[in-house]
Amino acid sequence: MRTLTVEIAEPLDAPILAPAGMTTPCQAVTRLAIEGGRITALATEAELGLGAALIEPEGGALTLRYTVEPAAAGAAYPEAAFRPRVNRYTAAASALAEASRAIAEAAGGGRAGIEALVAEAEARFIYDHPEARFNDGMDSVPHLSCGLTPGSCVDINTYLVASLRAAGYEAAYLYGYFFPQERGGRTDDGHCWVVTRHAGEILEWDIAHHLKAGLGPTQAGLNPRPGERVALTHSMGHRYRLAEQEVALKLLGEPIRLPAGGPPEWMTLLARLSPP
Repeated sequence: MRTLTVEIAEPLDAPILAPAGMTTPCQAVTRLAIEGGRITALATEAELGLGAALIEPEGGALTLRYTVEPAAAGAAYPEAAFRPRVNRYTAAASALAEASRAIAEAAGGGRAGIEALVAEAEARFIYDHPEARFNDGMDSVPHLSCGLTPGSCVDINTYLVASLRAAGYEAAYLYGYFFPQERGGRTDDGHCWVVTRHAGEILEWDIAHHLKAGLGPTQAGLNPRPGERVALTHSMGHRYRLAEQEVALKLLGEPIRLPAGGPPEWMTLLARLSPP
């Protein structure tokens, strides 16, 4: 058993909504404990089978502690993670859908088609954290037909999932934390990656790590950069129903602040993963 600790040091004067965790073939997040606050309600994302905790801060630092255990034998990625959901974060624009189908078919379909679409997504991005995302303000994921677009793991994997699904492949978007080996079990940012399922074969893809670390063409596999990861949620287009409001988000992967009368706000945090 290990502990994933998420610390929020800034003063908090509004409720916090935090993901409850999930199970993958690698691990199971089984419990959430709070220091510096109390859980006042639980909410679910019914379509995705995900849970969230509403937390009332007590005025000082807030710490979330997730219990992380090895997954049980035969554990799988949630079925809901692969289920297509049509929203502006996942639906491919017609030009992207047409191009994705053509690329997969030209590669011969099957796993070769998946690899071709991964290579195509990699070829469209340069790793960066732009202030504006390539699909901001659009009702579908646009086709990037030439040149390099600045993008983080979020941008790259948004594009990849839309492309894979448009070509008829099952693809899941996973989000949590990655702890680089050189940082000794610490990180201050979330991370996402993609899982494909085709003909009984599960493959994990992390284009951003290959680009950021200069590892060459993206290959299937978790942790191409040395380190460890913990998944807390999946999919895009979340809706959580609380007593007096519905919170709609692209994704609830990290704790968010819910100010009265304003949109949800992301906060500065530090995540730690205890040694094995």
